[in-house]
Amino acid sequence: MKRAFDIVISFILLVSLSPIIILTEFLILIYIGRPVLFKQQRPGINGIPFYLYKFRSMNDERDENGNLLSDDVRLTSLGKVIRKLSLDELPQLWNVFKGDMSFVGPRPLLMEYISLYNETQMRRHEVPPGITGWAQVNGRNTITWEKKFEYDVWYVDNQSFLLDMKILIMTVMKVFKSEGISQDGQATMTKFKGNSTSRRP
Repeated sequence: MKRAFDIVISFILLVSLSPIIILTEFLILIYIGRPVLFKQQRPGINGIPFYLYKFRSMNDERDENGNLLSDDVRLTSLGKVIRKLSLDELPQLWNVFKGDMSFVGPRPLLMEYISLYNETQMRRHEVPPGITGWAQVNGRNTITWEKKFEYDVWYVDNQSFLLDMKILIMTVMKVFKSEGISQDGQATMTKFKGNSTSRRP
């Protein structure tokens, strides 16, 4: 039922939101430049890698040594609007349609984090990653990494279609209120660096 819902709704949204998708692509092309899409390998179900797609919200400004500047510096004015309205997530509808992701599930994080998870935290990969999830409607980028993983594992143990519908409704409300977009002083959230209880042997 979950997969059928993902296929049907992602297709409907890709078609109905195509004018907004095209307009966003055009604005990024004009004000940020190519490429329009941000593409990065992320861990999917069981940790199997897939390519996640998002609209770009940052430029490629670098320091005198050729290193990219910090995210909060490279985040453009257009990018801030795109993130505030969650328009950057729209290309992930294609990920959902293909089956890489679901609408609801733990957010797909960086591949480099896998080696930092403890056994419990690794359980977040027992289900397909999602565009939104229990952690996203309970703080998103304003909560600690440990709390985020706790919410992810809770979802794995308590997932149901009704819970997914609740999370989707709460997500819409969060988007309208623009809550939890970033931590103070950060474009999104600081990187997860592991800790004494999260490193695997």
